[in-house]
Amino acid sequence: MSRTYRIAVVGGDGTGPEVAREAVKVLQATAAKHAFKLELQDYDFGGERYLRTGEVLPANAADELRKFDAILLGAIGHPDVKPGILEKGILLKLRFDLDQYINLRPVKLYPGVECPLKDKGPEHIDYVVVRENTGDLYSGAGGFNMRGSPHEVAIQTSVYSRHQVDRCLRYAFDLARRRGKKKTLALCGKTNVLTYVYDLWERAFHEMGAKDYPDIKREYYHVDATCMWMVKNPEWFDVIVTGNMFGDIITDLGAITQGGMGIAAGGNINPEGVSMFEPIGGSAPKYTGKNVINPLAAICAGGMMMKHLGEERAAEAIEKAVMDVTAGKLKSLAAGRMGYGTTEVGDLVAERV
Repeated sequence: MSRTYRIAVVGGDGTGPEVAREAVKVLQATAAKHAFKLELQDYDFGGERYLRTGEVLPANAADELRKFDAILLGAIGHPDVKPGILEKGILLKLRFDLDQYINLRPVKLYPGVECPLKDKGPEHIDYVVVRENTGDLYSGAGGFNMRGSPHEVAIQTSVYSRHQVDRCLRYAFDLARRRGKKKTLALCGKTNVLTYVYDLWERAFHEMGAKDYPDIKREYYHVDATCMWMVKNPEWFDVIVTGNMFGDIITDLGAITQGGMGIAAGGNINPEGVSMFEPIGGSAPKYTGKNVINPLAAICAGGMMMKHLGEERAAEAIEKAVMDVTAGKLKSLAAGRMGYGTTEVGDLVAERV
């Protein structure tokens, strides 16, 4: 019997709808080959809708999206909307309302992609960052005192519960076990300065590892050391787990080492609910409508989505097709320098799945 997946597509802003269309093109080609069906529903959440209606998200948005198997997102960010309104009102709100407590970021260098790290190739860069996605400095705890005065005080507080930490760590341990590579989980923290939050993380990390995951090697790195080793010895890593703020920073560093934002994809995961997959790069409004933006990150996000839904062979086919294109076709991953237009790159990948 053919399997059917209901997918919500949020193209968003700028070049987001363009790259989302190419991801959908590849997904449809993959579905035809691997005997499953896609039911797609478009949503216009983003800057244009906000400017037109004054509403960032409808009140029932999360309830509506819970009806789907997954969400594919293009990009959020509009030059005519003050920074933070859309990002907090759409991205963070959906992550919190849908309890997408894992941000999953593979860092993998594909063949043919130029790496800025000297003497590093695909055999050296292949690891995953598991970023906790609902707590830390993003929790909204804090505020202003005497705002606008010379004595103004701004406070933003990092907040974590043991429940948040434990469920993120368990996901990361399980992933290290499933990957079956180095079977190593590294905790990235700052225990020498953030002596409350990362004391909690470290204690939970070792307690859970010793009790439930004796087969997984445990390592600890301060966040500054993690950044250094991601550049100097990325081959050391298998799975890294960290809090929300540090994860936000180190995953962008990881993206550059794998060739840049044009190839980096991520997932906002609720293992028990609906998850959302997206390219890591922004909306790139200056390239909107020019057919020059690189869609590979969005296509890879689609591949991550299929893997999450259990379509392992389809996900592998998408990744292999992307590798074929990076190894043999593209001159560069940069917008306007690929040697092909956005739609043509989508065609190249779709032909290969």
